Amino acid sequence: MDKSRYLALVEAAYRRIGDGFEDVDGEDADLEPKGDVLTIRYRDGSRVVMNTQGPVFQIWLAGAGRGWHFSFDEPTGRWLDDKGTGDDLFSVVRRITKDTVGIDLRL
Repeated sequence: MDKSRYLALVEAAYRRIGDGFEDVDGEDADLEPKGDVLTIRYRDGSRVVMNTQGPVFQIWLAGAGRGWHFSFDEPTGRWLDDKGTGDDLFSVVRRITKDTVGIDLRL
C-alpha cells in the first residue's frame, strides 16, 4: 500500500465513524478530531482515542482498558486487528459505545 491510499482509507474510516455519531447527543458521546487523532469522549468521562500510525499503515485505538492495532485488509475491505482476533475497527467502536452509553451505532 502506498501512503496516499493509506491516508484516503484513514480519512474514509474517520468520516464513517463521524457519520455514525452524527445523531448521537453530544452529552452522551462527543467526537473531537485533531490532526490525525480522533477522540470520542463519553458522558461518564471515559474515552476512545484513535490515531494513525503512518510508518506501519495502521490505525491504533485505545479504549475500554485495551489497545488495538488495525491494518487494512484488501481482500475484505476491512480494518482488522493485527492480532488475528477478527475484530474490526468499526465493531470495536460500536461495542465500546454500546457498553459505555448504551447506544447502538450504525457504522
